[in-house]
Amino acid sequence: MRFLFGFGLLLLCLAANSADRVTGKLFATRSEVIAPNAMAATSQPLATQVALDVMRQGGNAIDAAIAANAALGLMEPTGCGIGGDLFALIWDAESKQLYGLNASGRSPKGLSYDRLLQELDALERDSIPPYGMLPISVPGTVDGWFEMHQRFGRLPMSEILAPAIRYARDGFPVSELIALYWGLSVPRLISQPGAFAKHFTIDGRAPAKGEMFKNPALASTYEQLARGGRDVFYRGALTQAIDKFMRDNGGFLRYEDFAEHRSDWVTPLGVDYKGYTLWELPPNGQGIAALQMLQILKNFDLKNMGFNSVDALHTMIEAKKLVFEDRAKFYADSEFSKQPVGELISEAYGKSRAALIGDRAARRVEAGNPALSAGDTIYLTTADQAGNMVSLIQSNYRGMGSGVVVPDLGFVFQDRGQMFSLDPEHANVYAPRKRPFHTIIPAFVTKGGEPWMSFGVMGGAMQPQGHVQILVNIVDFGMNIQEAGDANRWQHYGSTEPMDSTGKYLETGGYVEFETGVDHEVLRELMFKRHDIRLGPAGYGGYQAIMFDKQQGVYYGASESRKDGAAAGF
Repeated sequence: MRFLFGFGLLLLCLAANSADRVTGKLFATRSEVIAPNAMAATSQPLATQVALDVMRQGGNAIDAAIAANAALGLMEPTGCGIGGDLFALIWDAESKQLYGLNASGRSPKGLSYDRLLQELDALERDSIPPYGMLPISVPGTVDGWFEMHQRFGRLPMSEILAPAIRYARDGFPVSELIALYWGLSVPRLISQPGAFAKHFTIDGRAPAKGEMFKNPALASTYEQLARGGRDVFYRGALTQAIDKFMRDNGGFLRYEDFAEHRSDWVTPLGVDYKGYTLWELPPNGQGIAALQMLQILKNFDLKNMGFNSVDALHTMIEAKKLVFEDRAKFYADSEFSKQPVGELISEAYGKSRAALIGDRAARRVEAGNPALSAGDTIYLTTADQAGNMVSLIQSNYRGMGSGVVVPDLGFVFQDRGQMFSLDPEHANVYAPRKRPFHTIIPAFVTKGGEPWMSFGVMGGAMQPQGHVQILVNIVDFGMNIQEAGDANRWQHYGSTEPMDSTGKYLETGGYVEFETGVDHEVLRELMFKRHDIRLGPAGYGGYQAIMFDKQQGVYYGASESRKDGAAAGF
């Protein structure tokens, strides 16, 4: 009897806690992390601790972000590494400005469009493959680190890279989800040219959860960067080793491609959403897709529709479908084509596109016609006592990238070049020395012109959808930053891709995958509106966030419950 009474009391407590949630639902969540001096949120707890240790030793948020990224390149090679690209948004407390960095690389100068087609014909392919030499572009991450450090850093790079070097030499225990992804990658990549098996397997297999793993070759590469700076990678001994390997193995990158590489400081683009300004980077990334979605959604009262309601979900899904057709048509390297970016993210264009959303799911969706004016992946965020905040995303693209590893360098080259289109009329068509379309996007939110939240949701095409879902959860549905990330998500699939021909567009309506937690009645009503509804266990991205409470002078941190990571502060 006493047991039954206690069990009943537990149920009442759970019900009360459910009522305390804005959603009224018992989706799994936990408290935000709150700290007065510094905060870091990454997808691997050891990398989070590395960031905090760097700030305890006198480094700032920029130093900490670089250190954490270096650690993740070792500990989460399934998502990032110095063979890939980097994008960042940095709030500088001294100048009170938000800065954007595009540290993505370009295609090989010596691989022409016609030569690429010849190579594909030899492989009997009509698209760029995901592995091997053809999708490799110049890695931009190392240059991105040194650009950030030169402009905003405080500690010497030798101290910033020291924790990752120690872990690479002494070893670290592989975390659970990363071990799973690693195991999926090895069979696909072990046969690629170079030393993948030597540097990223243990006797030909992926490391298991909790197993210690070392990468002394990467430690040596990091040490050379710490001593010699970015030119070691782009104009030095490492560059020469890469050039020789590429020549010997049918690759196309050359010393000249590295020597000519540069990162670009760019002006972030922002739109207001109900008193909050979301900031993204301009193309060649897809960040403005989130801005376009918000310009559509501000024409609807999502708050009164309700979280996970039929009307709110229908409206958000339809907005995504409209925006992604523009994404497929317009987003590309701006050095090669003019893009109507200002018009795409304008309120007027958003309102005109919002008018296309009806009561039923659209099957056929085409890109808009805005007037042109003349004129796999990790995410991390850090914040320091001075008020600097960093929103950083970095990737090798598909999991561990191309699978190509130069012996004794300890990193995998990215395969981002697979995102080029082969349609000569497409804005994103392949060309030498061109940046491909990019999916990885960092985000930043200001309120009243002051820093409020640094966040990201890594994961391919999920990213702009995730950015919007997070912000809507906070602004419209009143969730805190941890709840906003833990709330169940959805992802729409089937939109036209930036690699497709210009004549292709969404004709079937695509389909929407939901995590568990949405009422069955809601899903049934969405089906009545002609949405193709499916349930999926994965693919909803990886979220990290830091929010600044100016009134109390404290940081709030949140970390993705679907990943291995953690938020922590001091």
